Amino acid sequence: MKVKRMVTNAMLIAMYVVLSLFSINLGNMKITLDSFPIIVGAALFGPVDGLIIGFFGSFMNQLLLYGFTPTTLLWVTPAAVRGLLIGLYAKRRQFNMNFGQTQFITISTALLVTFLNTGVMYLDSKIYDYYSFAYVFGAVLPRIFTGVLVAFVFGSILPYVIKPVKSFLDRR
Repeated sequence: MKVKRMVTNAMLIAMYVVLSLFSINLGNMKITLDSFPIIVGAALFGPVDGLIIGFFGSFMNQLLLYGFTPTTLLWVTPAAVRGLLIGLYAKRRQFNMNFGQTQFITISTALLVTFLNTGVMYLDSKIYDYYSFAYVFGAVLPRIFTGVLVAFVFGSILPYVIKPVKSFLDRR
């Protein structure tokens, strides 16, 4: 089971990287589906795996797009936090969440990640001297809206993805 779990995590990290490369970038707003592998891994295996998938997926994405910079670890933090929190919640619910619980955790973490990313963007803009209030904070409301919408969709389809993956992983 440990090998299956490690391979599944590696596949989810790879999916994160690929999905993040196929995002829509609108200036300071990014519309992407890259958080879904984090959510799946965290809901399947718990907080450590969610954190690992979020951290390494985001880290690989940062390396591919920007290389290693002084702010790389800041940009990686929101995805890692998402995985950690969803995993903690799923574990607390004994990996058996109903629709409302799934919606609660996916939407809550989407809001938190939006605020964390805004904070990282602020710090990055100050460090690299491109700060503008309009750039950093101007698109917060649309980013919140898209984050919640994507989280709602992910929360709605998560049970339909988790069930077959669990049954596959439980086979010997």
